[in-house]
Amino acid sequence: MEAEPRTENKMGVMPVKKLIISMSLPMMASMLVQALYNIVDSIFVSWISEEALTAVTLAFPMQNLMVAVASGTAVGVNALLSRSLGEKKFEQADDAANTAIVLSFFSYLVFLLIGLLAAKPYIHSQTTSEVIREYGVTYTTICCCVSVGVFFQIMMERLLQSTGRTVFSMISQMTGAVINMIMDPILIFGWLGFPKLGIAGAALATVFGQVIASCLCLWLNLKFNKDIHLSLKRILHPKFSVIRQIYAVGIPSILMISIGSVMTFLMNRILDTFSTTATAVFGVYFKLQSFFFLPVFGVNGGLIPVLAYNFGARQKERIYQALSFSVKIAIVIMLAGTLCFELLPGPLLKIFSASDNMIAIGVPALRIIALHFPVAACCIVIGSVFQAFSQSIYSLIVSVCRQLVVLIPVAWLLSRSGVVSNVWWSFLIAEGASITVSLIFLRKSLKKLEAW
Repeated sequence: MEAEPRTENKMGVMPVKKLIISMSLPMMASMLVQALYNIVDSIFVSWISEEALTAVTLAFPMQNLMVAVASGTAVGVNALLSRSLGEKKFEQADDAANTAIVLSFFSYLVFLLIGLLAAKPYIHSQTTSEVIREYGVTYTTICCCVSVGVFFQIMMERLLQSTGRTVFSMISQMTGAVINMIMDPILIFGWLGFPKLGIAGAALATVFGQVIASCLCLWLNLKFNKDIHLSLKRILHPKFSVIRQIYAVGIPSILMISIGSVMTFLMNRILDTFSTTATAVFGVYFKLQSFFFLPVFGVNGGLIPVLAYNFGARQKERIYQALSFSVKIAIVIMLAGTLCFELLPGPLLKIFSASDNMIAIGVPALRIIALHFPVAACCIVIGSVFQAFSQSIYSLIVSVCRQLVVLIPVAWLLSRSGVVSNVWWSFLIAEGASITVSLIFLRKSLKKLEAW
C-alpha cells in the first residue's frame, strides 16, 4: 500500500505566537491534569498515614529515574524526528519513530530487573523506620516491575508532539491521569468491592493508568499521525546509525533529568537528619510545585519541536519569536506559583492532612523555595533551545551545576546550622547559578543562527 504524500508541516508556516499557543495549550492542560493527579494521589496516600506519605517521597527518585530514561530517550527521538521533517528527510523520520519503540521496550526490561533486585536496598538506604521501609519497598517494586506503561506512554506521546499533534498527546496524558485518580481510592481503600490494598493500591493505580494511556497513544499514532509510518519490519530491524543519533541527544538528556533523582535522594538523606516529617514536607512541596512547573514543561514540550523544525528549515526569525514568546508565558505561570506559595502555605499543607509539626516546618519551606520560581521558568525555556539544537550537553552541564555542584553542597552546609528552615535557601542560591550558566550557553547556541 502506497504511503500518503506528506505536505508542509504547520510548524514551518503558521504564525509563531498562534503556533506556540496551539502546540503548548493542549500540553499545558494535560500537564495540569497530571499535576492534579500528583496532588490527589498524595492526598489519598496521606490518609493512610504520614509514614506512607514519607515512603512515597522516598520512592520518588526511582520513579523520576524511570521518567528520566523515558523522557531523555524521547527528547533524542523528538529532536531527530522534527529536524528530519524540517529537512524533508522522511525516511529518517520514519526510522526514528520506529526505533523509538524498540528503545522503549529495552528500557522497561532494565527497570524490571531493578524492581526485582534493587528496590529493597534502595529504600533501606534512606530510612531506618521499619514501617516506612515496608511501605517504600512495596510501592517501589510495583512501580518498577510494571513500568512498561510509562516508557511507551511517554515515547508515543512524544511522537505526536514531534509532528505537532499535541491535542492527541493531551488526550493520552489526561486519560492516564484520570484513570489513575479514579482507581487510587478504589484500590487503596477497597471501594466498590475491590480488596483494600493500601500503599500497593496506590502503586497499582499508577501503573494501570500508564498502561491504558500507552495503548491509547499507540492507537492515536497509527490512526492520525500521517507524518510518520510505523511498521513491524522497521521495528524489528532498527538502524544503529539512528540509535546513535537519538542517544547523542538522549543520553545527556537522560543524565540531566536523572540528576534530579540523585538530588532528591541526597536531599531526603539530609532532611532525615532532622525528622521524617521534614522529608514528608519535601515530598509535599514536590507535589505542589508540579502544579506550576508541569505547565511550564508543557510550554517547553510545545516549543522544542517548533525550534527543531525551524532550525532544520533555517528559519532564524521564527526561532527568535518562538523563544521570546515562550519565556514570557513561562514567567507569568511561575509568578502565579510564587504568589500562591507565599500567600497560602498553610491551607496548601492542610490538604495533605498535615500535623501541627508538619505545618510548622512546611510554611517557611514553601515561602522560601517559591522565591526561585520565576528564575526557574527562564532556565526551563532556555533548556529547550539546547535540546532542539541537539546540544543537550549544555542542559546537562547546567543541571549538574545547579543540583549537584551548588544545591546539595549548600543544603548540607546550611543543615549544619541545625535549623531546617535554613536548608530551603539552597534552592534560591542554586537557581542563581543555573541562570548564569544557562545564559552563557544560550549566547553560544544562538551564534549559530547569525551565520545563516
